[in-house]
Amino acid sequence: MPKKTNPPTLPPKKRVLVVDDHPVFRAGLTALVNLEADLVVCGEAHDCVQAMSALERLQPDLVLLDMSLPGKGGLEMLKDIRAFSPRTPVLIISMHDETLYAERVIRAGGRGYIMKQEGPEKIIQAIRRLLSGGISVSESISTQILDALSGAKSGASSVSTLTDREFEIYRLLGQGKEPHDIACVLHLSIKTVDTHRMHIRQKLRLRNATELIHHATRWVGEQG
Repeated sequence: MPKKTNPPTLPPKKRVLVVDDHPVFRAGLTALVNLEADLVVCGEAHDCVQAMSALERLQPDLVLLDMSLPGKGGLEMLKDIRAFSPRTPVLIISMHDETLYAERVIRAGGRGYIMKQEGPEKIIQAIRRLLSGGISVSESISTQILDALSGAKSGASSVSTLTDREFEIYRLLGQGKEPHDIACVLHLSIKTVDTHRMHIRQKLRLRNATELIHHATRWVGEQG
């Protein structure tokens, strides 16, 4: 009798942790990933506390992270992930235009940035690129990052000189948020917010709080 041969063993699926505070979008991402033969969502989380717990418990191969999480927010969450598990690639998926955040995400240790408006095939393509050790950003953002690293676009009074925390506060001021609201959203004290506001004014060469509000409001309006 002919000798039986065992069927080839398939490689294990790559495990993805989905972190997003919108249940419908999170469910859609999960369904999208699970349609792929070599990918599987191993867990979901809706905030930073759940995400860190899941990261420790599940040890995923990749984290899909929303930029706008309640509490800390995506940038701070990204830094926490990098500190806890520096070898786990993180793909930021966001409703915010990539020109606002992509460079900051890469500097903070993220491996990719994609907007929620992109089609499903582009999201899967970005996931695969990260899992293969690459970085996934658009060509224009790649050029912007290289320019920034080479100093080609340096400017002492540019918004790009703000730290990630200062930038978050600046953006919230431009959206009309009061300092006490910002303190609540970012889990900071009013004193800390005021200190950041002072540093922002200094970096942007603005004389007072009124000029800062006008500057931030105009900037947010220009971003559309």
